[in-house]
Order: sequence, then C-alpha cells, then structure tokens
Amino acid sequence: MENLNIPKNYESALSLHDTQIGIKTVKDFFQTLLAERLNLLRVSAPLFVDPASGLNDNLNGIERPVAFGIKEQDDYEAEIVQSLAKWKRYALKKYGFQPGEGLYTDMSAIRRDEVTDNIHSIYVDQWDWEKIITKEERSLDTLKDIVRIVYKVLRKTEKFMSIQYDYIEEILPHDIFFVTTQELETMFPDNTPKEREYYIAKAKGAVCIMQIGDILESGERHDGRAPDYDDWSLNADIVVYYPVLDIALELSSMGIRVDKEALLSQLEKAGCPERAQLPFQKAIIEEKLPFTIGGGIGQSRICMFFLRKAHIGEVQCSLWPEDIMAEAESHGVHLL
Repeated sequence: MENLNIPKNYESALSLHDTQIGIKTVKDFFQTLLAERLNLLRVSAPLFVDPASGLNDNLNGIERPVAFGIKEQDDYEAEIVQSLAKWKRYALKKYGFQPGEGLYTDMSAIRRDEVTDNIHSIYVDQWDWEKIITKEERSLDTLKDIVRIVYKVLRKTEKFMSIQYDYIEEILPHDIFFVTTQELETMFPDNTPKEREYYIAKAKGAVCIMQIGDILESGERHDGRAPDYDDWSLNADIVVYYPVLDIALELSSMGIRVDKEALLSQLEKAGCPERAQLPFQKAIIEEKLPFTIGGGIGQSRICMFFLRKAHIGEVQCSLWPEDIMAEAESHGVHLL
C-alpha cells in the first residue's frame, strides 16, 4: 500500500452527503472571489482538441493523452485535454479580451499515466485561468503580485470555511514565502526536490516556489515543465503544508507565458525544436498572440485541503485500484 497514506486515528468530520455540501461551499466561494480579484470572466472550454493544433498540454512530454476517433469525420482522431494551458491564450485573442482582462473555466482532464496516491488521480479538475498583460509586465514583480492575490483568496476561503464548520481551524500563515528552485537546492543540497518542498513548506506554512523547469547548478531539474507555455524564469507553484497528511501540498501552478525568445530557447533545451512548426507555437513566434499570465488551481485539491480530507477520492469521483479502495474503506476513508 505504498500509494496510500492513512493518518493515524483519521475520521472524516463530514458524512458523504455533507461532504457534497462542503464541496459546493468551497467552490462557490473561491471561484467567485478569484474572478473578482483577478478580473476574470467565466467562459466555456473544450474537453478535447485536435492534436495537430498543438493546443494540448504535453506536460512532461512522456504522458500519453487519451484519444478517440470521430465516426462522422472518418475516425479523425481527437485528444482529451491534459490541461488548457495553451488553449486559454488562444481564446483570449479570439474572444477579444484586452490587457488587464482575463478568463477562467472549469477544466476536466484525463491523465491516464498518472501515478495515483492520496493527492493524485487520473481525473483532473481545476480552474484554469488566463489574463492579458503588457510586454512591460512580463516581470518577476508581476508574477509575485498575482501570487499574492491568489494566496489572499485562498486565505479568505479558509477563513470563510472556518466560520461555516467548527472543526476547521485557520492554518495558513498571513504571508506567503517566496523562494526559487535554485535557492531551495542551495538550502537543501543533499535532498530531493520533493523533500526540499516538504521542508520549506513545513517551516513556512505556505511557499511560492519559482523558476521551475530549467536545469539547476547541480545539473538536475527541480521538476519537469512543458517548454511551450510557461517561461521557466517567470513561473511558480503555490505549495502549502498540509498537517492532515504531513505533506507539502501543491494547490496552484502558474506562470507568465513564453514570448518568442523564451519559447525558442526552451524548445531547444527540451530537445523538441520541431514543435515550433505547430500552429499554436508559430503564432507565438510570429507574435500573433497576446502576452499573458495564467495558471491552474486544483478544484479537488482545495476542497480536500479546506475540508481537511485525507484522500482526494473523498472529494472527487475517479477509479482506484481495488486493493487501495478496500484498504481505504477499512480505515473509514470512503472514496467516491
């Protein structure tokens, strides 16, 4: 059961029925406040895309997207999205958004190669958001300002939930701590990236880990990042300490998106310069798309965090190995 962590003496404070009410309470409050603070309009988004468009998220480049043939179109193959990181930037232009304006959407994805555990599922649900910025705003200061806004929405959501439910206590610190992946490596040179995240999250409560994707001084990467949406020098993850599982829990991944220079450089570093010929990537190189900042915020992750659940399967419906389901059930962890 190496992929299942059952906290000692864990017992859900909410029944299955009341958990559904709690999920809606978290989602309604959080997304309304996020849209208000970032000036975002909710839009419709695709469940699947044309693989030839280059719009699907390649993640780390090794995950296999789920695909299917469309009967009416002579079995032309479509791909279930793995995220909407690229589509959002295209949509901002198509829908006529202006600088300072943005969009958000409910994104549902299937990642069939995901290794599942307490916080990972093959079903991914998140709020994907994207906002137009100017070329001058492509800076670390802009990234930090947006991170602080998102983090404040997280804190206000926790405060709201603590009022609704007596068993929920506020644990997020007032301020989020900023650190780069290289600074983390310097702090903890003998530890793995995940161990570094755990140590800094436990020490600070909430951290913004910046500059993910490029090679560090050790010759290793902190983590993989697709080369054609985030600028690796201007991206970040929001990670919090989660005492229920004694882990570092990533709640959001975001970044200022690549411009022409960053895209070509990162495609070379990732060993896939041929992607520059795909329609979406060509549009960036030809400067036909707006400069943007955006990210994804895990819906099930924040529901799990704010409702103090031990397993993501307690707040979302997915498929789990039979032995995991049986073991979880025997400890009172009811997977949906």
